[in-house]
Amino acid sequence: MTSRNSGEHVNTKRLTEAGIEPSVGSVGDSYDNALANTINGLYKAEVIYRRGHWHSYEAIKYDTLEWVDWFNNRRLLQPIGNIPPTEAEAAYYAALTPSAVAACLKPSGLRQIRDGPICSSVATTSSPCS
Repeated sequence: MTSRNSGEHVNTKRLTEAGIEPSVGSVGDSYDNALANTINGLYKAEVIYRRGHWHSYEAIKYDTLEWVDWFNNRRLLQPIGNIPPTEAEAAYYAALTPSAVAACLKPSGLRQIRDGPICSSVATTSSPCS
C-alpha cells in the first residue's frame, strides 16, 4: 500500500467514524474521483492559469472564493435553461406544495434532503415521492 492510499484510508476511516457518507457510490470510487478532477481542472483553467501572478496568498484565496461563489450561484447552465443553479433550485422548491413536501418526508428526512431532492417527481406523476 502506498503512502497516498494509506492517507486516503485514514481519511475514509475518519469520515466513516464521524457518520459522513460518500456523495456518490463508495468512498474514493471513480465517480468521486472524476467529479473532483473535473472541478479541479475547471478551477485551474479559469483561475490559476488565467489570472495567475498573485502578489500574496490572500489574493489567491480571494480569487478562489470569488470563483467558487460564481460557480455555485451565478454560472449559467444550458441543460437547465441557461439559468444559475440557485435559480433552478429556488424554482423547484417554489413549485412544491406544502402537502407534497410533507408526504415525501420520512423519518430519515434529513438524510433524504442531504442526498438529493426531497421529491423528484412532484409535477410529473400522481405520487409526489420518488
